[in-house]
Amino acid sequence: MTSDGLSFPIFNQSCSSLLCRHLTVQLFEQLKDRVTENGFTLAKVINSGVVNQDSGVGVYAGDAASYDLFSPLFDPIIADYHGFSKTDKHRSDLSLEKLSAPDPDPDGNFILSTRIRVGRNVANIPLGPALTKEQRNSVEAQVSRALQNLTGKLAGTYYPLSGMEETVRRQLIADHFLFKAGDRFLDAAGLNRDWPEGRGIFHNRDKTFLVWVNEEDQLRIISMQQGGDIEAVFSRLINAVKEIEKSVTFMFDPRLGYLTSCPTNLGTAMRASVHIRLPKLGNDMETFKKITDAAHLQIRGIDGEHSETKSDIFDISNKRRLGVTEVDCVQDMYNGVAALIKREKEL
Repeated sequence: MTSDGLSFPIFNQSCSSLLCRHLTVQLFEQLKDRVTENGFTLAKVINSGVVNQDSGVGVYAGDAASYDLFSPLFDPIIADYHGFSKTDKHRSDLSLEKLSAPDPDPDGNFILSTRIRVGRNVANIPLGPALTKEQRNSVEAQVSRALQNLTGKLAGTYYPLSGMEETVRRQLIADHFLFKAGDRFLDAAGLNRDWPEGRGIFHNRDKTFLVWVNEEDQLRIISMQQGGDIEAVFSRLINAVKEIEKSVTFMFDPRLGYLTSCPTNLGTAMRASVHIRLPKLGNDMETFKKITDAAHLQIRGIDGEHSETKSDIFDISNKRRLGVTEVDCVQDMYNGVAALIKREKEL
């Protein structure tokens, strides 16, 4: 079932998404006729959560104006997820010197890899769910030019998904770099339109810096490497973001920080994570979750969102993104991972 925009959607009794929790008949009637300048409506905001009633959140923004025009729905969802009120203001801070995160696993017994990414969108155009085909292609052209002008250890190659050579495709799959059309949640939000046109992947020569173009956000800027040197990964990300910003202006709101289509990524739009092997803690999920909850972290499967954990390897990442700085996000991740390793050793 999709939202027709005219009548209040029918939700299953089992629906527990933030959309189900906060969208009332009265609110629906108040918002249903509002339209942003890019043609984004309430029906489009809620469609993913109506189609996929097992969603955790269920709403997507189509442009910066969505967060204002549909604020009676977005604001309580943002408050519920982030603990961020209408009077709060986001702060950004990409200062490596403020981070204290020496390698928590110098012998390499637990941490397989470290990865920190941020989502970014280009200012003054719609977000992915409302982008036209022409706008998406324009984003790809602008961003790919900026990426191909990077120098030093960030220098690399841009690979468009459309018309990709088979040898390149196989190599990107082998490197676990190639992204596919979005899942059913993104599809219902309108993020898979015109696939694969206007999308692409950039990576540097060392394969420690990667950018996805026009996946869920217009840029997913990723720094990664084997092992647990969190400070090195964060440093590379900071340098990359600053270099790209010389050519591309990112969408930023004084209250909500960096704007993203999914409200869970607002603020820093950062996900700092490790893949970590914890065989003993994996058999004591109550203790495991106590440690991650205390550090504001979440436990996921190693294949990303909505995936199951395989064997004794877990993906551990920050949950807080809005109302905290980028340094706070990475520090949360470090503190929690250090506590997990300490407990695993004790067990």
